[in-house]
Amino acid sequence: MPASRSALSRDQIAERLVQLLGADQVDTDDAALREASVDRFKKYTAVHGIFDGPFPAAIAYPRSTEEVAAVLRFADANLVAVVPRTGRTATEGGLETVVADSIVLDGSRMDAVLDVNETDMMVTVQCGVPLQRLEDELRERGLTTGHSPQSKPLAQYGGLTATRSIGQFSTLYGGIEDMVVGLEAVLADGTVTRIKNVPRRAAGPDIRHLAIGNEGALFFITEVTIKLFRFQPENYRFFGFLVDDFAAGVDALRELITQGYRPSICRLYSPEDARQHFADVYDGRNVVVLVAEGPQRIADATAEAIEELFPEPVFTRLDEQRIRSWFDNLNWGQDKIDAEKRQMLETRHLGYTTEVSVDWSRVNALYTAVMERIRTTFDRAGDLTMLGAHSSHSYQTGTNLYFVYDYEIRCEPREEIEVYHKPLNAIIVEEALRLGGSMVHHHGIGKYRTDWTAEEHGSAYELLVRLKAALDPNGIMNPGTILPLPAEGAPA
Repeated sequence: MPASRSALSRDQIAERLVQLLGADQVDTDDAALREASVDRFKKYTAVHGIFDGPFPAAIAYPRSTEEVAAVLRFADANLVAVVPRTGRTATEGGLETVVADSIVLDGSRMDAVLDVNETDMMVTVQCGVPLQRLEDELRERGLTTGHSPQSKPLAQYGGLTATRSIGQFSTLYGGIEDMVVGLEAVLADGTVTRIKNVPRRAAGPDIRHLAIGNEGALFFITEVTIKLFRFQPENYRFFGFLVDDFAAGVDALRELITQGYRPSICRLYSPEDARQHFADVYDGRNVVVLVAEGPQRIADATAEAIEELFPEPVFTRLDEQRIRSWFDNLNWGQDKIDAEKRQMLETRHLGYTTEVSVDWSRVNALYTAVMERIRTTFDRAGDLTMLGAHSSHSYQTGTNLYFVYDYEIRCEPREEIEVYHKPLNAIIVEEALRLGGSMVHHHGIGKYRTDWTAEEHGSAYELLVRLKAALDPNGIMNPGTILPLPAEGAPA
């Protein structure tokens, strides 16, 4: 890991932050700093109290854009690395501190809903506004953002935007990149930039996308304006089907989407993955889940198309109430995370996921290749207790595959990531790239898929390199995220 390039000691960094923000907005507690050094990529080692560092000097909690800018100006001038965060639900190491004495810049106290505009159908929020809280407030008005990632009870808008988040209703509403109208962000040198809210414009490249998905490597996002939609749960229509062949399920989803229908939920589970969610009904087969919503006539038309394109006897209809029950328990809150922690301590059993995307014509090839390669070449395949996949976000041109793998840990806790998680993740990423897909659909590159960033982007990789050099010339913003760390001995 690279050493800090700053001439300041960790105590001096903390002291300066207190001068800028006040003591109540700076945390230097050892336990808090250890926990802040990792994200959920290292959930197993963390729950066992294993924190190998390097550790940040302090966690700073700004309450305004001006305070964010002040911290970044200080950090840039003194070559102090900064890890931006809000929400803390990252899973790919994007929140990990890899430079000693970094500043973790946490926007969670910037949590004001600034404006709800029901005429222009937009809501403007600070970066620390929790998605669940906003959604609850909007639904009381008959509105919704349409955004519902599994992390919804914990996620906050700065992190959602910075990681190019996607929600479970994306086939209808899109990903966060389709929802963001405008935003405010701060560059490494403290410059504040605002991208105004307009329905569309052709005034050069769409610069929203410099910030959306930047993972804290270019900007700290302080404010976001999001589209609003009518919330009409009375028009929900739930569908579930069993199908023998995974490829037949893919073909039916493709036909539904390419005909122009947009169910909000559009999923296909392999039998192994289906067992986790539908053990009482899946019967050893693949499970398709679809939800139609929107204005009644659109929901009815979508429902009619679903019934036509998923016919008996190829597809066996499941009871609607069973799908509604699944729908009502989609998201992970702190209670489920706490339960997972207890299980990790008690059983040495763990589950992870790796999500990728691919064109329709290669979905089945990717599914087959990954399943076969893991089963035949992964040297700990005997420790796997589950290996499956599901498609959960579909588009006119293709879909994602979300590979899920559970295993019994037969090594020391500190070795778990190297023995299991990284090799399994690598197989899935490599097969997706081999077949022309993307190495990551929505979790972000973080610090654990950077080995493949250049292959992912090909000749366009140079654009990322030049963006980083131009917007963060001192390299203080989330080092090692999106772009790999410089090789040992190379200039930073």
